[in-house]
Amino acid sequence: MNNRTYICIDLKSFYASVECVERGLDPMTTNLVVADPDRGDKTICLAITPAMKKLGVHNRCRVFEIPKNISYLTAPPRMQLYIDYAAEIYGIYLKYIAKEDIHVYSIDEAFMDVTEYLSLYGLTARELGLQIMGDIFSTMGVRATCGVGTNLYLAKVALDITAKHAPDFIGELTEETYRETLWDHRPLTDFWRIGSGTARRLESSGMMTLGDVAGADENLLYRLFGVDAELLIDHAWGREPVTIRDIKTYKPQTNCLTSGQVLMCDYTFEDGKLIVKEMADLLCLDMVEKGLVTKSLTLHVGYSNQLHIPSAHGSVSLDTETNADILIIPALTKLYDRIVNPSYHVRRVTISCNNVVPEEYHQYNLFVDVHDLDRNRKVQEAVINIKNKFGKDAILKGMNFEKNATTRERNHQIGGHKSGR
Repeated sequence: MNNRTYICIDLKSFYASVECVERGLDPMTTNLVVADPDRGDKTICLAITPAMKKLGVHNRCRVFEIPKNISYLTAPPRMQLYIDYAAEIYGIYLKYIAKEDIHVYSIDEAFMDVTEYLSLYGLTARELGLQIMGDIFSTMGVRATCGVGTNLYLAKVALDITAKHAPDFIGELTEETYRETLWDHRPLTDFWRIGSGTARRLESSGMMTLGDVAGADENLLYRLFGVDAELLIDHAWGREPVTIRDIKTYKPQTNCLTSGQVLMCDYTFEDGKLIVKEMADLLCLDMVEKGLVTKSLTLHVGYSNQLHIPSAHGSVSLDTETNADILIIPALTKLYDRIVNPSYHVRRVTISCNNVVPEEYHQYNLFVDVHDLDRNRKVQEAVINIKNKFGKDAILKGMNFEKNATTRERNHQIGGHKSGR
C-alpha cells in the first residue's frame, strides 16, 4: 500500500454556491449568505460566498456579526436541494473513479485514491483533479478546490492550506515538501484535526509550529495528550498510515443511535421533558425499523447559554434489551427528573441508545408483560408503515401538538435546517 496518491476535492462555499447557481448568479462576485431569517440575527450563517469572504466576513459567523455596510442576499437553507446537488456531483466522481476508491468525508468534500487511475488515463494527479473540477463546474455550475497528497492527511492539508493560494486552486504535498514548506506555518489551527484547545496546550509548552511538535520530546506529548499524541506526532511528520481501504473495511466494536437538538429558545423544566419524550419516541421507532434493541440510555441536557454552568448528564440501564417506547420513554423521563435542575432553563438535548444490537439477540424479561410488549410492537410497526407511506406528519401523538413541541417542525427539516427546495 506504499506510494499511493490521493486527491481531496472540496466544493467551494457549497450551500452558498448552490443558491447562486439557482439564481443565475456568480458566487465569486455575489454577496450571499445561507441563513434562516426566521431564527433571528443570532442564527449562524451556514455558508457565505467567496465574495463575502473577500470582504473579511468569516465563515460560520452569526448574522449580526456581518458589518452593516455590506449589502447581501439572504437565502433560507434548502437542505434537500443541497443533497440533490451533492448526489449529482458524486455521480461525476463515479465517471472517473470507482466507488471503492472514494470516501465521502462530508456533503461537500470527498477523498479519492487515484493511484491506479493515473496510468489508465495518462494523467498526473493534478491534471486528473483539474479535469474532475472542470466537469463539476461545467455540469453543475459549482466551483471546487483540490488537494493532492501521498497520503490522506497530506491531501487534506494540501486542500485546506496550499490550494487556496494556488492560481488553479490545486495544492500538492509529499512528506518532504510538507516539512519544507509547512513546518513553520502558523496558526496551528489551520491544520486538520488541530482545534483551538489542542493549539493552546501545545503553545503553553512552547510548541508554536508543527516543526516544534516534530522536534519535541514524545514523552511530553504523551503526558499532554495521552494516546492522541500518536496521531499528533505522525501528522507533525506528514505521516498517515490509514488508507481508504482501511476506512471501507472498518467495523466499530459497538454501535449507538443518537438524536440531538438545539432548541430555538430557553425551555422550562417541564417543556424540556416534553422534548425528551418526543425524541425518545422517534428513536424507538427508528430502532424498530432498523431491527435494533438497546439496554442502556444516555441523556445529556444543556442549560441556557446565559447560565454558563455544566450540563446535566446521566445514563440508565434497562432490565432487558428493548426498543419499546412503553419502556424507554418512562426510563428517560425518570432519568431527566433525576439529573436536570428544575430551576434552570433547557437549551440542548441529546439522547443516545447505547450498544445497540440486532433484535434477534434480545431476551424477554420475566417481569415485563409479554402481551403488552407484543401489542405495543404492533402499534409501533403500524405507525412506521403509515409514516413511510403517507409522510412523517400522517400520524402524530397528542404531545406533538403541545405548544412547545418540536416534532412537527423537525419532520420538515434535515440536519436541523429547512429541507425545502
